[in-house]
Amino acid sequence: MKKQLRSLILTLILTLLIGPAAVAADISDIGYVDQAALANLPPFVNANRELLAYKQALDAQFNAAIRNAKSDADKQRISMQFQQQYSDKQHEIAGPLFTRAQLAIAQVSAARSLSVIVDKRIVIYGGQDITRDVQTLFSSGQAISPPAATPPPSEIGFVDQSILDGLPKVKSANDEMNQFASTERAIFAPKVAQARSDAEKQQIYQQFNTMLSNKQEQLLKPLVDQTKTATADVARKKNILLVVDRADVIYGGTDITTDVQNELTKS
Repeated sequence: MKKQLRSLILTLILTLLIGPAAVAADISDIGYVDQAALANLPPFVNANRELLAYKQALDAQFNAAIRNAKSDADKQRISMQFQQQYSDKQHEIAGPLFTRAQLAIAQVSAARSLSVIVDKRIVIYGGQDITRDVQTLFSSGQAISPPAATPPPSEIGFVDQSILDGLPKVKSANDEMNQFASTERAIFAPKVAQARSDAEKQQIYQQFNTMLSNKQEQLLKPLVDQTKTATADVARKKNILLVVDRADVIYGGTDITTDVQNELTKS
């Protein structure tokens, strides 16, 4: 369910009638950063190497602890304990680097009067590439202070899909889909076991996947349509030119999640 909703393209151009040139002028304050290039900077590479070594040592300790667990509850407690240990180490090692990168992005954005920065991977055309400037500032060794002013109001909006996933109607559909898949899996498993050839097994798997796909279409399409309509309505009211997923926004932008959430709650 969450994967299906996140695969929904929420990029809605709502100003088609004013022409491409006007649109280009209106969204000229958009920048983008190649986060993959930032991840290849030596401090991030070294941090990842250190985290990998720590995880390998932690995994050995975890496996030994799990072998000595006396119950499922004990195993769950151990798993949560080690997950927290790794999360704490990750925050300790990578946290300062992410903070510095975010400050560098904010400073470069302010210097160029950009209102929103997105991930390069969603950009096909246009926008200002600030990756090199961010890399230079990040690697400079100098202290980076937050910009004096917040980014200007942006006509680029974003929606946090993870919050929309928590709506009762979405959760209900997700639970129903999971239950359906579990029930059908129990029905199809004996058929696979009794299959006389790989070709017959493949046919059974295809039937199973088709059934799941049809059920997903039945459950998800109304939610997808409602989300698109609610997002478009909110965007028009707020004069938003473009709406993307929160995960693709690195800095700035206008958060319309609550407004879309309210619209979906009413429908």
